[in-house]
Amino acid sequence: MLGLRVAMLAVAGVMFAVPAPAKAQTKGLAGEPKSSLRGAVRNHSTWSDYAGASDSAQYSALDQINRSTVGRLRVAWSYSTGDGNKYLFNPIVVDRTMYVLAHNHSIVALDAATGDQLWIHPTELKTSLITNRGINYWESADRSDRRLIFAADNFLEEIDAHTGRSVSDFGKGGRVDLRDGLGRDPNSLSLVQSTTPGRVFEDLLILGSATNEEYDSGPGDIRAYDIRSGRMVWIFHTVPHPGEVGYDTWPKDAWKTVGGANAWSGLSVDEKRGIVFIPTASPKYNFYGADRTGANLFGDCLLALNARTGKLVWYFQMVHHDIWDYDNGTAPMLLTIRHNGKMVDAVAQAGKEGFVWVFKRETGEPLWPIEERAVPRSDMPGEETWPTQPFPLTPPPFARQSFTVKDLNPFIGPEEREKFRKQMEGARNQGLFTPPGLTDTVEMPGNNGGANFQGAAVDPEHGTLFVVSKDLPSMLKLELNAAERASAGSSAEEQGRVVYESTCRLCHGADRAGQPPGVPSLVDIGSRLPADQIRAVVAHGRGLMPASSKLSDADLDSLLSFLAHPQRAPAHPADNVSSPQAANTAALPPKELRYRSSFGFMFTSSGLPAIAPPWTTLTAYDLNQGSIAWQVPLGEVPELAAKGIKDTGSHFPKVGPVVTAGGLIFTGTRDSKVRALDSATGKVLWEAEVDAALEGMPAVYEIDGREYVVFCAAAQATTHTHDLPGNPAVQAPIPGAYVAFALP
Repeated sequence: MLGLRVAMLAVAGVMFAVPAPAKAQTKGLAGEPKSSLRGAVRNHSTWSDYAGASDSAQYSALDQINRSTVGRLRVAWSYSTGDGNKYLFNPIVVDRTMYVLAHNHSIVALDAATGDQLWIHPTELKTSLITNRGINYWESADRSDRRLIFAADNFLEEIDAHTGRSVSDFGKGGRVDLRDGLGRDPNSLSLVQSTTPGRVFEDLLILGSATNEEYDSGPGDIRAYDIRSGRMVWIFHTVPHPGEVGYDTWPKDAWKTVGGANAWSGLSVDEKRGIVFIPTASPKYNFYGADRTGANLFGDCLLALNARTGKLVWYFQMVHHDIWDYDNGTAPMLLTIRHNGKMVDAVAQAGKEGFVWVFKRETGEPLWPIEERAVPRSDMPGEETWPTQPFPLTPPPFARQSFTVKDLNPFIGPEEREKFRKQMEGARNQGLFTPPGLTDTVEMPGNNGGANFQGAAVDPEHGTLFVVSKDLPSMLKLELNAAERASAGSSAEEQGRVVYESTCRLCHGADRAGQPPGVPSLVDIGSRLPADQIRAVVAHGRGLMPASSKLSDADLDSLLSFLAHPQRAPAHPADNVSSPQAANTAALPPKELRYRSSFGFMFTSSGLPAIAPPWTTLTAYDLNQGSIAWQVPLGEVPELAAKGIKDTGSHFPKVGPVVTAGGLIFTGTRDSKVRALDSATGKVLWEAEVDAALEGMPAVYEIDGREYVVFCAAAQATTHTHDLPGNPAVQAPIPGAYVAFALP
């Protein structure tokens, strides 16, 4: 049982990394006054950090708004984001000041009781890359020095929380280049920072990263920086270096070339024990791993590190040699539960594959059995899938983990149903760990399904866990990268096809048709947008699309030529996997091959998932028992609800629930509604419609004895037509706003 064994070996080998003296384990901030916000954070009465507190609980101990009073909630104030852009930011509140992102990704300070603007700090982005889900706050022990910390354009920056002015003596000229110190040429790394903020512990900022999804991905190392100076204090290599634990689970010197195994979804800190819990993602490339044979530690792991030193305390790997992109997509949840008659401090992790994993915080010992089961083998050249994968026997999964013809969406017509039936009956479909290959492969709950960022919350004292998840099957199919077949004498359009295949195809598809509801079609894009705008979007990113800053001017020119005249660059014969060209290429050493998946999320022609609803669910677990207490659809599809079709769940959610001591769960969805659900039953007790869709999570706070709940309503509304949101030629400005609710 590799998953269990590696966790316990890690405990036995490096448990000394936890500070031994009792004082060191519990001191928090030495000498801090009792009036400091940090004490309030620990009992969840403030919202001064992303997700409420450093433990990522997404929980508030406030209870003025409760089951009895929630029906009387009214809008207290609203603040416009002012630019028509999309935002999914989680506000933070320090004393009476709220900090938000608005006005072309500027950081804005507001009066938290009125919504009045106090100051604005422009971020002057060269790309659209910023920690747009939230920022971090730090204060000195005497509270004289207060800072906001964020990353933009791969640089870490700080501003004075009082004034909004940059902290000029931080790093070099006020910035720290996050591409430095990773063992690679910084100029070769196009993407390092995550859009999720790090975690403050004492005077350290602990950071994960986002890297990218390609073979050339940067390493996903975990780093800690001194908040005052910007100096890197420690680093943990998620692709181990020689002599480090896990080095033998990769090919020799893999750390020099392989990337990913990064932490993009959020970190959680146990301040009392001085442990930071870190969920990692798959190694890259996501769907083919011939160049990274082995179990690939520390990809797809829950890591427990000493927060002061970065030393390994314990780990558990949820997916060995991941070729499905089954990241641990949520922050670890810290809570106390009653287990076998004893109170246990536990950490729970929800992931894309639909499982919840629960461990003792100090040792990594699973609270319930985890079983290694044989899984299907890959038939890809050079691919060596791991023969088994871990399956937790308790708690039960929160997502559907299979998809067959009998599960097809009932709202599609007979012609489209027959098309899906033929495709699925011809596909390889052997359950959760069916390996992708040269023919269609069904993946369920899908690499964009299951639980995703901000998608979990807990009541840390009562042992309850809440998970938002989506069921979104994918159809995977591996093909040789066009760059493997490029010739020096190709035309501009043919060279542009190579650029498209290696850079754009993964999301926009082989036919350039995009994927509803968020990836736009590029068919005839040249007639809809001028070349300079296309160039700007590719180079700097926009909406869901990241910046492709590694592309040269020549690459961009050839890409534009291909998009303008794709008929001049027909698919190469090697696209036929049975052709002589493909056979010759397949004879190369496997680690030199670069297969890519031409996958598509399985949507109907109307933009709805191909699987039957519910598409989004909220699941409540009683982890004292290891059981599901209830599960309900979350949100609705307005077009279907208007026809009386309910209980479908919202479509394509990226929302985070917040639990309160008032017995409520607050969340918003992309149907432009905010809701309060009864945490004991899942019943909707209150809802209100706002002017824009919602992603991200709300914030709960108190000013002058009055409790507020504020939502960021600034996302693209759900649509189910091929006028795709995200298309810069047709997307309408979003009437975004931060909307605060309170009792009269």
